[in-house]
Amino acid sequence: MAEGKRDYYEVLGVSKSASDEEIKRAFRKLAKQYHPDVNKEAGAADKFKEIGEAYSVLSDPQKRKQYDQFGHAAFDQNGGAGFGGFEGFNFEDFDLESIFEAMMGGSSFGGRKSGRGSRKTKGQDKLVNLTITFEEAVYGCEKEFKVNIDDICPDCDGLGGHDKHTCSSCNGRGRVITEQRTMFGIFQSESTCPECDGRGIKFKSKCMKCNGHGTINRDKTMKLRVPRGIENGDTLRMSGKASVGANGGPRGDIYIEFKVKDHEIYQREGKDVYVKIPLTITEAVLGVKKEVPTIHGTIIAEIPAGTQNGDKFKFRGKGVDDEKSGKKGDAYGIVSIIIPTKIDRKQKELFKSLSETSLDKSTEFTKYKKYID
Repeated sequence: MAEGKRDYYEVLGVSKSASDEEIKRAFRKLAKQYHPDVNKEAGAADKFKEIGEAYSVLSDPQKRKQYDQFGHAAFDQNGGAGFGGFEGFNFEDFDLESIFEAMMGGSSFGGRKSGRGSRKTKGQDKLVNLTITFEEAVYGCEKEFKVNIDDICPDCDGLGGHDKHTCSSCNGRGRVITEQRTMFGIFQSESTCPECDGRGIKFKSKCMKCNGHGTINRDKTMKLRVPRGIENGDTLRMSGKASVGANGGPRGDIYIEFKVKDHEIYQREGKDVYVKIPLTITEAVLGVKKEVPTIHGTIIAEIPAGTQNGDKFKFRGKGVDDEKSGKKGDAYGIVSIIIPTKIDRKQKELFKSLSETSLDKSTEFTKYKKYID
């Protein structure tokens, strides 16, 4: 081992069997801790230099192999692998610049904010509120809606210009390397080419339709199959149908949130459907076979004599057929005894005759009368 130099694994605080990812994480943590612009303590600059030197060797598979065999002597013949210049050291490989952008508001080794224009980013997601009827929610349907998105420009196919050629500043790489000499050595930084914004190509003429952006904002009509059983407040996702991503990134997603309109007679709770069964007084007293509408068609319900207001009847399997779960709900009929507000003379006489008979033998009447003075 060269005199005065610590073991590189010890410098980074990792074992000799550490993975590339473990080495990378260790370097990120230490580089952030000891960067001279952040750490003003005595010896921080030397520590930072030592950390960078260790990483420049251990992050390179070939150099790491040589170091594991011969130690520091493997690099003594040419002055050491050296922190100066970071030979073979690729900042983009582990996104070191983002560390310092977060720490110092965009500064980097080169003394300027590095461009991130070439990074692929996902397009913007969109939320659409879609109102459907009760029947459309229950049975499913096909719907069309409009959504405003950033789409690929049809005139330039998303390139932003016409008659493309290779950028002479970066020779088509999309990135440029700059060097800066400091008291700690020569620092190299790789950043997005400012001439082509990281594309590696330029154009003789800018696309006039999209003003060089490669995208246009427009309303697009989308088609959607609404599955059976959608509920009020449910959300569906249309993957990759929203705005186009930057630099070849994926499109965003469209999220559709449903508002289901109320129905005239049906009420819904999950997969179950409730309907009121209106009965006349005589039907409730004498019993009746009653037609009851359900979302699966009309059924005949046997209403027994003496049925009370609010009594509930269950019709198994006559609720919502939920496409997602593959299960069916039930239907419930709730008795609602309707008291007539207008009756003719004959009906009035019949009620008077009925009132002369004893209809108050129920225990409810008995309890009530106990408290009458």
